Amino acid sequence: MSFEINKEVYLQKMVALNCCVIIPTYNNAQTLLKVIDDVRQWTDNIIVVNDGSTDTTLELLDRVKGIDLLTYPKNKGKGYALRTGIKHAQQKGYRYAITIDSDGQHFADDIPLFIYKIELAPDSLLVGARNLREENMPKKNTFGNKFSNFWFRFQTNIKLPDTQSGYRLYPIEKMKGTRYFCNKYEFEIEVMVRAAWKGINVEAVPVKVFYAEKGKRISHFRPFMDFARISLLNTYLVILALLWYKPIHLIKSCTRENIKKFMHKHFLDSNEPILKKSVAVAFGVFMGIIPIWGYQFVSALIFAHFMKLNKAIVGLTAQISVPPMIPFLLYGSLKTGQLVLGKDLHDNIFNKTLTIETVKQHLVEYLVGSMFFAVIMAILFGIVAYILLKIAGKKILKPL
Repeated sequence: MSFEINKEVYLQKMVALNCCVIIPTYNNAQTLLKVIDDVRQWTDNIIVVNDGSTDTTLELLDRVKGIDLLTYPKNKGKGYALRTGIKHAQQKGYRYAITIDSDGQHFADDIPLFIYKIELAPDSLLVGARNLREENMPKKNTFGNKFSNFWFRFQTNIKLPDTQSGYRLYPIEKMKGTRYFCNKYEFEIEVMVRAAWKGINVEAVPVKVFYAEKGKRISHFRPFMDFARISLLNTYLVILALLWYKPIHLIKSCTRENIKKFMHKHFLDSNEPILKKSVAVAFGVFMGIIPIWGYQFVSALIFAHFMKLNKAIVGLTAQISVPPMIPFLLYGSLKTGQLVLGKDLHDNIFNKTLTIETVKQHLVEYLVGSMFFAVIMAILFGIVAYILLKIAGKKILKPL
């Protein structure tokens, strides 16, 4: 992104957009004052959140004039500091808040990039995308970022190059009313996912990054504990995405126009043989029914990639396991299992009090039955798809 930066113009834009800068800090006394001075080149609306620092941070901040200082004695985590700063900025009536780390990793002269972008896409959440191949970039950061990027895309259908960057612009006015529960590093993932689910546009902005040499770098990230927290959060968000966000998103997207576009693109206008499309339908249905709850959609797409099947068709038909369909799939699987194993078809778990014992009694029936039921339904859907495509062809829908 290249454009001419006029400092006076961007100082005025920061005021016009009602934007402040939040700097969370914990034991970064060596770099904090320079970060504040650099930010001051672009705005006087600075909120510093001292997250229980135990070094000389508070003494230094007491001598700094013209900043909004929030401080508390005990360290509570970066997420808590950000939540405190954002809540304070919302109470003061700001529309946007840029967050920048106090360790000197980010460059304040990239602030105009956020302002330029937010004028093009108002009320968006902008994430500063770092160059992950930068010299001195810790290898664990690269792995962690790819891990985070994958799950964020799965949870929101949004692809970002850097989901762990702390250099961001938040549309805090639009974020009002959203409830959060994370207080550590994982908050920065939670806030993005919840913003996307709320319908807020999330985009990346390329920014510079500086990493000091190993030994001179100050990091409060604890690899085991913080990665464990992030993993737990992602597990929770994936379950929520599968049970709530994705079904609702799918239902909302099922307009007549969208259905026609999808059908034309992947079924009618595609040059793939009809048989291969039908196999994709059958495979998607199969993967949507087999008992790997929570991993059906991801597994279906992975296998579809290696089997060279139409991933859009596989992904769509794998959604047969959306919550409204689950009771029917469970019932069909149990009855099929009873039939295959020669059990009493009149023995119905749905008429019994649900206990651990009753679940154990019918678990094998369900597991065996779900595999056979998945095969039966896959064949049925595949045949129906083949017949419809073979006979009706492009007559199924009128051309767009």
